[in-house]
Amino acid sequence: MNHLRHAQFSEPELREIFLDIVTNTPFIRDALRRAQELALPNWRLVSGALYNVVWNHLTGRPPEYGVKDIDLFYFDPDISWEAEDTIIKNSTGFPKVPPVQIRNQARVHIWYDQHFGHAIPPFRSVDEAIDVFACKTHCVGLRLEENGHLDLYAPYGLRDIFAFRITPNPLRPNRQTHETKSKRALEYWPELTAVPWPD
Repeated sequence: MNHLRHAQFSEPELREIFLDIVTNTPFIRDALRRAQELALPNWRLVSGALYNVVWNHLTGRPPEYGVKDIDLFYFDPDISWEAEDTIIKNSTGFPKVPPVQIRNQARVHIWYDQHFGHAIPPFRSVDEAIDVFACKTHCVGLRLEENGHLDLYAPYGLRDIFAFRITPNPLRPNRQTHETKSKRALEYWPELTAVPWPD
């Protein structure tokens, strides 16, 4: 299997391979370009659409296979729903498939308790939101800068992605989210190994 071949690579090499795969995926490339044009504050494409296309590339599946949506995070101190809704409505020109989901991370704490069952303090940046995803494997974000530089944020590295391993991130009590996401991923990519949430 292709992921075994990547075990020998260093983290900088894995970053190069990762960037090569995702930026040669048309819908990711187009989403990055459109997000750059919008110039949202502190934005990144995050999570599933990025690591899913890597798994698809390594297993010979179509790029869009199993990709539910493209998450676009940004951070705007205006935490009103009206401000976020205006940005969502004005953010046209993205690929239709998979759909793009746009969310202001500065206002996540407002609805987090109702959605996940426990309260959190306000995030201070998009990267801080990425840090506490339920699975370390999913903690990855990418931004295309105006000068063409790709700013990749992967606080726990990329080795889990290339090892087809879903590793829990117990910084928050997100066991159910980790298990739910792991179950869905295994249905699409049976090559994966889901590491159990620590007791």
